[in-house]
Amino acid sequence: MDLRGLLVNLLFLCSSLSFCSSQTYFLSDTDGLGRVFDGIGGLSGGGATSRLLVNYAEPYRSQILDFLFKPNFGASLHILKVEIGGDAQTTDGTEPSHMHYENDENYFRGYEWWLMKEAKKRNPNITLIGLPWAFPGWVGHGKSWPYVFPDITAAYVVNWILGAKQYHDLDIQYVGIWNERNFDSKYIKLLRYTLDKSGLERVRIIASDNLWQPITLSLLLDPELSRAVDVIGAHYPGTVTVKQAVKTQKKLWSSEDYSTFNDEVGGGCWARILNQNYVNGLMTATISWNLVASYYEELPFGRDGLMTAEEPWSGNYVVDSPIWITAHTTQFTQPGWSYLQTVGHLEQGGSYVALTDGRGNLTVVIETMTHDHSVCIRPPLLPFNVTSQNATFQLKGSFASIKELQVWRSQFNFKTQKPSFFEKLTPLKLLDGSFTLDLAEDEVYTLTTVTTGLKGSYPDPPRSARFPKVYKDDFNVRNPPFSEAPDFADQTGVFEYYINMTDPGPHVFTLRQVLTERPITWATDADQTISVIGDYQWQNLTVTCDVFMESVKTGGVFIAARVDKGGQSVRSANGVFFWVFADGTYKVTNDLAGETVLAEGQSGTRAYVWHTLTLTVEGQYASGLLNGYPLWKNAVALTPKNGWAAVGTHSFELAQFDNFAVAAK
Repeated sequence: MDLRGLLVNLLFLCSSLSFCSSQTYFLSDTDGLGRVFDGIGGLSGGGATSRLLVNYAEPYRSQILDFLFKPNFGASLHILKVEIGGDAQTTDGTEPSHMHYENDENYFRGYEWWLMKEAKKRNPNITLIGLPWAFPGWVGHGKSWPYVFPDITAAYVVNWILGAKQYHDLDIQYVGIWNERNFDSKYIKLLRYTLDKSGLERVRIIASDNLWQPITLSLLLDPELSRAVDVIGAHYPGTVTVKQAVKTQKKLWSSEDYSTFNDEVGGGCWARILNQNYVNGLMTATISWNLVASYYEELPFGRDGLMTAEEPWSGNYVVDSPIWITAHTTQFTQPGWSYLQTVGHLEQGGSYVALTDGRGNLTVVIETMTHDHSVCIRPPLLPFNVTSQNATFQLKGSFASIKELQVWRSQFNFKTQKPSFFEKLTPLKLLDGSFTLDLAEDEVYTLTTVTTGLKGSYPDPPRSARFPKVYKDDFNVRNPPFSEAPDFADQTGVFEYYINMTDPGPHVFTLRQVLTERPITWATDADQTISVIGDYQWQNLTVTCDVFMESVKTGGVFIAARVDKGGQSVRSANGVFFWVFADGTYKVTNDLAGETVLAEGQSGTRAYVWHTLTLTVEGQYASGLLNGYPLWKNAVALTPKNGWAAVGTHSFELAQFDNFAVAAK
């Protein structure tokens, strides 16, 4: 080969492998620091995304919590944001309110209190945030909008914060304000006033916990509003902010982000936005929706969590890639650290950030995620290119004397499908404050002076298994640890353990639907209440339940099989629904709305009497028993072919359920 040919080959090699040159990036605090880092977090709620977690047996439940919250173990989260339950469907289910009615207060409903305490037990410094996605109907006093009476709404939210402290010794540090239409400046100011009046000056407000605008412009024009708001929170900002938001000099957070299926592409999405939310948008906190995918996977946005824990009946859980991508930042930084001003994009694609505690520690996080391997569910991702590259980092200022950095690496390895996450490499020796990395595509590196990082582990959990084909619950729990019965997932309405003091017989401990008024929510509740349970793949099964209506003449209850929709799609759910009514009639329908009638007639059922309903679905035929006797048979239900079992009521009304049982084939 002649000299010219050799040079051409070398040039090709250099351009294709980026081995022959290296771009230099300076990391320095000489000209000061960037914004203060506020942390990385996860979101439980919005809605009912941690529903199945509480039903795990030990030690698996504690192991899951360790992977999420335990410092220097797994995700080691800095922030936990929870839904302030509002009795309404808010994506994957309903979460109970601390005030079902205006004269009702109970600070032990639901599981968010428990979750916050478990997080705090593992990390006493974790930041706690509450946000109401929905509100009980009484807050609107007849209006389907929670801010018509802002004083009532503010008092309702403040009661939750006070209750967290009084009953659980939990200090809520931030409260969010969110609504689907717009923000309400009058309410924000009144909430600030109510917080201060209640001795909660330390609680900060995030607004509008939705979009950058129009809140940012209003903050610039309204000094009183500006004094009330501490953080501008955006949902799914696509790593960018707006100039007016920066101009406010407020903290900027991605207060809800990710929401992406947690496979390796989901991990790539998370890696990219954790860095670029600051590089592009100066956002100092990023919070994942959701914390843990602990809800039936067939509900909307199945497995959109940092990890997966959706089988309490088997004990199986999966530590997905986003856990270890989170660890690249969280295990080597803390809220209160500062970003360096010297952060940015790599020459051949990707990004880098650097943070310091101001006392000599330095952490650098680098990501080289390619476009197709880092697509998030929203917003659309514009094209960009990433190629392999050499990158030299030169430490300046107070970091120039650093001699060694710990190295942690994740390689997605999409081509071989053999990823390696959060691997500790040999420490890197620096020469004159400089180091060079050969960066391939789809990698994440952490280089840090912090030496406490650890990839935590436990023995493998039990194997994945389907929901038991034979399942029974008599709800006979005298002091239930949670207000919800195991594995029931409320989709409209709230079903709680209940002690029926008026019944001296076998129905003292029951499950009761407790809402009598439609809540206020941005999502689409059904007109009926419904709680689903079981295996979505169930086809042929028998469902049995004792039912007790508490509304004379107007009451109605059902049991169901093959229910095919839940979450924010619950209103259009189909299945086989066996209804009985307090006016002495029954109905069999192919839909929750009750519009497609398969059979109907007289039943003799009435309120304040226990009745036993039995529904059997086999192939395309369904039949029903009332109190052990045939009431109807051979109703034809061609679709859906499969779905959950369920119980529910005809409207927002009081009703009780007992001795629930399923036998599936």
